[in-house]
Amino acid sequence: MKKIGLTGGIGSGKSYVAQMFRHLAIPVFNSDEEARQIQENDRSVLDAIRNQFGDVFLEDGKLDRKKLASIVFEDRNKLEQLNAIVHPAVAKAFSDFCEKHTAKKYVIKEAAIIFELGLDEQLDATILVTAPEHVRLKRVVERDKTEESHVLARMKKQWSDEEKKLRADYFIDNDGEKPVLPQVLKIHSALNQ
Repeated sequence: MKKIGLTGGIGSGKSYVAQMFRHLAIPVFNSDEEARQIQENDRSVLDAIRNQFGDVFLEDGKLDRKKLASIVFEDRNKLEQLNAIVHPAVAKAFSDFCEKHTAKKYVIKEAAIIFELGLDEQLDATILVTAPEHVRLKRVVERDKTEESHVLARMKKQWSDEEKKLRADYFIDNDGEKPVLPQVLKIHSALNQ
């Protein structure tokens, strides 16, 4: 079984592409969702976050994700500290996920920062979903009901598509004009070999 990374910058449409692979009966592991679940339910991770970042919890004891995000996105070292706590748990969850799907030709690991974290070195291939910045910006502003300045700040924290293209194996152009399904089917066919 091959392990395939699916990535793309914020607003590129990687979740949309992941859904297409799911419709093709390919198991898709959503790293962001798994990290969210871990940060809500894994007591050892929550304790480590409390020890590292202090009071970033709501009155009901749940993690205050907005407060934590405001800390880590302003300070690269803090972000690396959070990643060091959460990513090993996500990696273990992905390993367990792969064990459940050994009969499949391939599985997909959907993650926004595959290249930034060097996770591509643990995968057999990667798929990069791209879209022009203005398209991505519009999508995220509409989806998240947020301001352009917030989205642009998040975009600047991620690698550019040009940097990612140097490391990706397959590409999907999700510019809003080219049909995406034929691109997905072509990659699916290649990965099913």
